[in-house]
Amino acid sequence: MSSTGFAGRSVVVTGAGSGIGRATALRFAEEGANVLVADLNGETAQRTVEAVRTAGGVARAVVGDLGEQRVVDEIVATATGAYGGLDVLVNNAGIMDRMSALADTEDAEWERVIRVNLTAPFMLTRAALPHMLERGRGAIVFTASEAGLRGSAAGAAYTAAKHGIIGLTKSLAVMYRNNGIRANAIAPGATSTNIQVDAETSAHGPSVIASYPGLSGRVADAAEQAAAILFLASDAAGNINGAVLPVDNGWSAV
Repeated sequence: MSSTGFAGRSVVVTGAGSGIGRATALRFAEEGANVLVADLNGETAQRTVEAVRTAGGVARAVVGDLGEQRVVDEIVATATGAYGGLDVLVNNAGIMDRMSALADTEDAEWERVIRVNLTAPFMLTRAALPHMLERGRGAIVFTASEAGLRGSAAGAAYTAAKHGIIGLTKSLAVMYRNNGIRANAIAPGATSTNIQVDAETSAHGPSVIASYPGLSGRVADAAEQAAAILFLASDAAGNINGAVLPVDNGWSAV
């Protein structure tokens, strides 16, 4: 039996093809969980599944855009059908903006970042909740960001989306605290992942952000973020609900 209580539990991890999501999926599998790997990239999703299986774990993938209801429905149906329910949801998938200041943020940038980083987690959580409520338990962990705690870590779109994730986390915690559902978030600082930042360094937003050098400290490994996610999802965090845990080497304390 896993010491963390994940043995045999059904876990969905989004953005699990790489970075924090992949590290998280692998850690859950190591602890005996049955993992549903959700990602937009089919090739990287399958690599994660193969890595889990090679290590003796159980995993399968669903590939698609989390902003589409049919993909959300497929993820939940696959996890509940294959694993007999849904115990843990990790809303990790996300994209960066171009570090654009508000006046320079085009509609396309705003809409894409909000859709992937805020609307998609909302949709997937909404689809997962009935299954968790039926069982009387469930743990939901969001990957927020240091940009959800301050205004100097990203552009307008990403900052708004991650502040929204924190608000969503707290709302869930309040609304379902008496139904056995816990919702928490990590707020990563600088972390080594493959997330891309397509920013024009001479633009107003990137130049302002660059004027705050060194505050983020060292760059974390994805596995460090995964460890925090597993803790918040575990029985050891059974009375932690509505918390936002900075995993940032003290950046939030500066």
